Amino acid sequence: MHTLIIINDPPYGTERLYNGLRLTHALLKQDGEVTVFLMGDAVSGAKAGQKTPDGFYNTERMIKRVITKGKVLLCGTCMEARGLTDAELVEGAERSTMDALAEATELADKVLVF
Repeated sequence: MHTLIIINDPPYGTERLYNGLRLTHALLKQDGEVTVFLMGDAVSGAKAGQKTPDGFYNTERMIKRVITKGKVLLCGTCMEARGLTDAELVEGAERSTMDALAEATELADKVLVF
């Protein structure tokens, strides 16, 4: 089964990105196919070089885990609005488009939005 998870919230301040990535990790353990699409402030979660306090979750590390078995796409327009460049992304995360999101939506068996 292919699941598309769309996440909109920032990496820190709310826990939607964190919980969306936790669910993604659980689905990947079950050998599901998962695509994560980050939009809005969620694109900041894929920025490389994050430093969080000990014991606090780190979305960069969580996204790296997703990339080992799944796919992480970022809204290019949202990246540009936040001044985030391709060079600043976690290796394996990909700039994407609304057309790619539309295609991923059509191909998915389930779509979840956080």
